[in-house]
Amino acid sequence: MTRKARGRRSRTRTDGKHGRYIQARPAGEKTSDIAFDATLRAAAPYQIERDDEREANQLAYSIRKEDLQRKVRVRKAANLILFVVDASWSMAVAERMNATKGAIMSLLTDAYQRRDRVGLVVFQKDRAQLILPPTNSVTLAKKALADIPVGGKTPLSAGLFVALEVFLRERLSHPDILPLMILLTDGAGNVSMSSLPPLDEAKEIAGQFAENEIRSVTINMEHVAFDQGLAQQLADWLDGPCLTLAELHAAALYEAVKQELDQ
Repeated sequence: MTRKARGRRSRTRTDGKHGRYIQARPAGEKTSDIAFDATLRAAAPYQIERDDEREANQLAYSIRKEDLQRKVRVRKAANLILFVVDASWSMAVAERMNATKGAIMSLLTDAYQRRDRVGLVVFQKDRAQLILPPTNSVTLAKKALADIPVGGKTPLSAGLFVALEVFLRERLSHPDILPLMILLTDGAGNVSMSSLPPLDEAKEIAGQFAENEIRSVTINMEHVAFDQGLAQQLADWLDGPCLTLAELHAAALYEAVKQELDQ
């Protein structure tokens, strides 16, 4: 699947017969949705050398299998934006959570205007929960975001695991979605789901995001004075950018997310 930015919506190539025909390519073994104009052009240079074939079969024009060209189509594709929020006390100050909620709501409103879908995963204590399944309802999103619990340990890998499950499940029913995770954390995971150390487990799961071409933006929730670089390390594992809390104002965050959506 090839993605390319086009204004306010992303476009994706599709193998189906829906979407706008933009070009053609050799059909090979796929002989559905043939581009007749391109096929005629591909066969044109060989008509003189196929005179005998045309006369024998009383054909005005000779087309062989190797001439067949198949349509390449594109159609608008919706983004699936999944907010994954670290709600443990490792993020330190409740005021930071409130500031984060305000920034998320700005992005939710934009996602709604784009007709994308949005979801919310929260992780704290010893588990991660899908608080808001993917939806295009900004009203439902507001309700889910209003009551995010805080406190406890940081099951970072559980949050990543639940998010990965959501994306892979959604791809089964919506193959053309363009996934984006917005991860808000300080990166200091301290609870594992397995026998692996917490950060080793998080690294292993984070690598699957890159393998599955799931884009991400990590928002570093740690105070600059106490930052150990864990959020940046996590962003590197996810193969995506990392923003510090100082950059978490509407304009900078919007531009960062918009840039990811337009990849």
